[in-house]
Amino acid sequence: MGPFFHGLLLALGLILPLGAQNVFIFNQGAIQPTIKKALPATITAALCDTLLILLAIMGVSLLVVQYDWLRLTLIIIGVLFLLYMGFQIWSSAADPQADNQSKQMPAKKQIAFALSVSLLNPHAILDTIGVIGSSSLVYSGTDKMIFTATCIAVSWCWFHGLCFAGRLLKKLDSSGTFLGLLNKISAIVIWITALYMIRSVF
Repeated sequence: MGPFFHGLLLALGLILPLGAQNVFIFNQGAIQPTIKKALPATITAALCDTLLILLAIMGVSLLVVQYDWLRLTLIIIGVLFLLYMGFQIWSSAADPQADNQSKQMPAKKQIAFALSVSLLNPHAILDTIGVIGSSSLVYSGTDKMIFTATCIAVSWCWFHGLCFAGRLLKKLDSSGTFLGLLNKISAIVIWITALYMIRSVF
């Protein structure tokens, strides 16, 4: 059970802090008419985390930090995506009483945004390498498989849970006022994330 609890605690520690990825998934759960409509965002985010975890444990993701030009490219693209996504979410909060249909993000856009907040954030990659990748070095064989599977399972459960929580909030807030405020807060968090990424370059 050691590798299981180790993976559980590490994965939770990485995924719990409020960030652009969590905010986006929660937001989609609240905006989309059904949980099913928000699945493109949650599944994409979970798949991206799965990929990062596997790459970190296999050591492949170390390539990202070895090349400054690659890291800088990721940061620039990530910042542009985050700024754009922030404006999209902020504008959808401008009129909480507006038709929900106009606020709903299509599947392709959900996937694109989920990819951007998951894979275009070098800090997320570094955290995964530094925490999960390095921690996996103490395990081998079956223990390593248990550790890896636990980290991945936490990610999938967390994102789907966030989406469900957003859906519950939507049911409680029938007027849409709180959801409008939540969208503005979400946009601000995303912009702060973008500014933090810019600051890391200088």
